[in-house]
Amino acid sequence: MNEYSPGILKARERILVALDTPDLARAAAISEDLKGLVGGMKIGKEFFTANGPDGVRAAVSGQPLFLDLKFHDIPNTVAGAIRSACHLHPMIVNVHAAGGRAMMQAAAEAAREASEDLEIERPLVIAVTLLTSLDQSDLDEVGIKGPVQDRVVALARLAQDCGLDGVVCSAREIAALRDACGPAFKLVVPGIRPAWSETGDQKRVMTPAQAVASGADYLVIGRPISAAADPAAAAKRVIAELEEG
Repeated sequence: MNEYSPGILKARERILVALDTPDLARAAAISEDLKGLVGGMKIGKEFFTANGPDGVRAAVSGQPLFLDLKFHDIPNTVAGAIRSACHLHPMIVNVHAAGGRAMMQAAAEAAREASEDLEIERPLVIAVTLLTSLDQSDLDEVGIKGPVQDRVVALARLAQDCGLDGVVCSAREIAALRDACGPAFKLVVPGIRPAWSETGDQKRVMTPAQAVASGADYLVIGRPISAAADPAAAAKRVIAELEEG
């Protein structure tokens, strides 16, 4: 089994706060409140569709960005999308592993070429394995056969073989992925819920400390921080829990 050291990143650097709102003013206010306190902001389809690239720039305000648009299309289209995304200088971009080998290879190559052309640091290109809102019954219903963990590991291995930097995965699959893909492969984990927060619509969840102890690199945390009356205080509470181990 591969060993994983949780000491590579500081506790605050692991936290990517999901700005899952179409409201630019609200997203910008949360981002500003958390500036320098967490590792970055995660922007997804809801915000991006409402506000576009200019809205992303305004909301993130220079902070590290996980551009969570989950590209899934023919290779040429995804490559073009990745090149366009690089103009936002993201730290992380993602695609769906289900798009297949050619698509993922095209995404990795596009990120390399675009970052060289723009003279910026290359973003991490990671793949979505299975959405954390899905459990075994959901997968059975859509015709994806076999245990959740087996499917996640197979997709992660394919992504790694295609030159991607890591995957988005459920906390429940971290240990298996560390074993299958090694310590350098990045694991970005949504569905993170502190013990004091509501689970919401996430079915495969874990606390921040549990996820890091299992081998997560980055933790995507949304409502427990972004919907809190005081997002900065909520973030500090999560950081304290991580530092306590």
